[in-house]
Amino acid sequence: MEFLPITKQEMLDRGIEQPDFVYVIGDAYVDHPSFGHAIISRILENRGYSVVIISQPDWRNPKSIDVFGRPRLGFLVSGGNMDSMVNHYSVTRHRRKTDSFTPGGVMGRRPDYATTVYCNLIRQTYKDVPILIGGIEASLRRLGHYDYWSDGMKRSILLDSQADLLMYGMGEKSIVEIADALNAGMDVKDITYIDGTVYKCRELDESLPTIVLPGFEEISKNRRSYAESFRIQYGNCDPFTAKRLAEPYGKEFVVQNPPQKPLTTEEMDAVYDLPYCRTYHPSYEKLGGVPAIEEVKFSLVSNRGCFGACSFCALTFHQGRIVQVRSHESILAEAQKMVKDPDFKGYIHDVGGPTANFRHPACEKQMTKGACGGRQCLYPAPCKNMNADHSDYVDLLRKLRKIPGVKKVFVRSGIRFDYLLADKKDTFFRELVQYHISGQLKVAPEHVADAVLCRMGKPRNAVYNRFVEKYFALNRQYGMDQYLVPYLMSSHPGSTMKEAVELAEYIRDMGYNPEQVQDFYPTPSTLSTVMYYTGLDPRTMEHVYVPTDPHEKAMQRALIQYRNPKNYYLLKEALLKAHREDLIGSGPKCLIRAIPPRSGGYTAGARVPAKTGKTTKPAAKPQGRSNTAGKPNTGNRPAAPRKKR
Repeated sequence: MEFLPITKQEMLDRGIEQPDFVYVIGDAYVDHPSFGHAIISRILENRGYSVVIISQPDWRNPKSIDVFGRPRLGFLVSGGNMDSMVNHYSVTRHRRKTDSFTPGGVMGRRPDYATTVYCNLIRQTYKDVPILIGGIEASLRRLGHYDYWSDGMKRSILLDSQADLLMYGMGEKSIVEIADALNAGMDVKDITYIDGTVYKCRELDESLPTIVLPGFEEISKNRRSYAESFRIQYGNCDPFTAKRLAEPYGKEFVVQNPPQKPLTTEEMDAVYDLPYCRTYHPSYEKLGGVPAIEEVKFSLVSNRGCFGACSFCALTFHQGRIVQVRSHESILAEAQKMVKDPDFKGYIHDVGGPTANFRHPACEKQMTKGACGGRQCLYPAPCKNMNADHSDYVDLLRKLRKIPGVKKVFVRSGIRFDYLLADKKDTFFRELVQYHISGQLKVAPEHVADAVLCRMGKPRNAVYNRFVEKYFALNRQYGMDQYLVPYLMSSHPGSTMKEAVELAEYIRDMGYNPEQVQDFYPTPSTLSTVMYYTGLDPRTMEHVYVPTDPHEKAMQRALIQYRNPKNYYLLKEALLKAHREDLIGSGPKCLIRAIPPRSGGYTAGARVPAKTGKTTKPAAKPQGRSNTAGKPNTGNRPAAPRKKR
C-alpha cells in the first residue's frame, strides 16, 4: 500500500504525467475509511482513474492549487470531514483553539466556507475545467439554507462556489458515474441525470416530474416560506420515493436529483476493503501527526444511515434513514489488520456508526420501497412494523471478542436506548453491560422535559428512566460498578425557562454534576435549525418558542451546571424569572442558597436517585460527543479526545 501523490514528484514517480483528478481537501490527507476523501479517492483509483491530493492549500495564493497542473477530467473539492464553520467556531461564535483534522492540531490552516473559497481559487486559474464538490459542507448546503454564522440565508453552495456539479450524501456511486461520463467525453453541463447530484440550469426538463420549491428571493424574505420549503426537502430525502426538486434563482434553477440508492452489503464491503494505508501521510509526523486519527484508528465502522431521525442531526439529510451494513467477514478482516498494528494495545475502541446498535434497516420494506414519509420509525413510539433485533450485532461482537490479541471491544458510538428497550430479548443489553463498557456508558437523552423532547424527535423521558433502571439493575446483577454519563442539551427550540428548570431538578435528583454542556448549535439543514431561524416546526408548522437571546441561553446553561458557584447570580435570575423561588434556600430540594457563596463557593452533595437506589458517580471529565467508528460528523457532535488506557 502507498499513499496517493501529494507532490508533483510523487506523481511523476508513479508514472503519471497528467492526473485524471486533482482532489483539493480542507483536512490533512488521512488515508483511512473514516475520512471521505480517502474513500472517494480510493474508489476512483480502483476504477482505473489517477487521483492526486492537494491538502489545505494556501487560499490566499492561486498558485497553491496549481501544483499538479491541469487535470484531465476535473477538480474534486471537499471542505473536510466537518463543515468548516463548525470546525472553526463554537456555538457562541468564538474561534476554536485547535483543529483536530490539521497536522499538530493547528487552527487556521483552512478558510471559512472552505469549499466555496477553494473553488473560487481554482476558477481564477482554470476557467473551463469541471469542478465537482462534495463532502458534508457541500451536502448540507446544497440548496438555499440558513447560515448561523452570518445570521441570514445563503444561496446554494453550487452557485457561490462556481462549481459545475455537487454530489450530496456519501457519493460512492455518483462519483463513479460522473467520472465515467467525463471520461466518455460528455460535457459536465450535460451530466444532469445522476442520482445524488445537484446541478444548475436555465430551463427545467418538462419531461421529468419536478417539484418547484419557493424561490431563493422568497425564502430570504419570508421565514414561513423557508420552513415550508424545508418541509418539502426533508420529505424528499428517501432514495426510493424522493422527487426531483428545483429551487429558482432569478432566471436559473438549482436542481436536486433524488438521492443515490443505498449500498448493498457487498458494495459496502467493497468500499471498506480497498487498500487504505489507515493513517495520515508520513509527512505530517514531524508536525505532530493528525489528532483526528486517534478516535478512529482502532475503531470499526459496521453501519451507516440512521432511522433515529433526531431533529438536531443532519444525518437524514446526508446519509438518509435507511441503514446499510458491512458483513461480519469484512469487519473481522479489518479487525485482524488492527491486531497486527504495532500501536494496537488490545482495545477495539468502537464497533458502530451513526448509531451503534442499528445493524439492519428498521423494517423489511425500506430496502425496496423506502422509509415511510410523514412518520418516523422510533418517534413518538417505535413503529409496530419495526424489527427491533440485536442478534446480528451480538454475534458480531462475540466474534470480535474471540480474536487473539483483542482484550476488550468497546461500544462508544451512540446507543439508541429506546430501540434497545424495544427488543424483546435483552441479550444485547446484558452483554453490553458485561463486556463492552469502559467504566461508564455515554447515552443521549438530551433533555427530560417532554415538551422539548417532542421537538427533538426523542423518546419521552419515561423511556429513558426505564433504561436507567434496567442498566443499574444489570450492573448490580453482574457485580459491576459502571456509570452513566448522559449527554444533555440546553437552549433547544421548545425549551422555555420552565423546561430548563425541570432539567436542573432532574440533574439534582440523579446526583449528576456535568462539567460540560452542549448548547444547541444551529448547523445547516437540520429540522432544529429551521425551528431556530423561523420559530416554526416545519413538520407541523406550529409556532415554537426559541431561546435566542445570549443571556437567556447562558441562564439555561447555568441551570444544568447549578453546582458551579460561578453560576450563582445567573441561576438566581433564572429561578426568579421562572417563578421558582422555592428552589432558592437551604432545603433539600433547593438548587442554590439564599445567600451568595463566599470566595471558593459551595457545592451541593451527591444525592441518591429515587429510581435506582444508586448514587450516580459524577462524570470524570465528561467529553464531547465522540465521532468514533467513522461516524460522519454532522457538525452537531464534535469529536472528543481518546481516553487514555
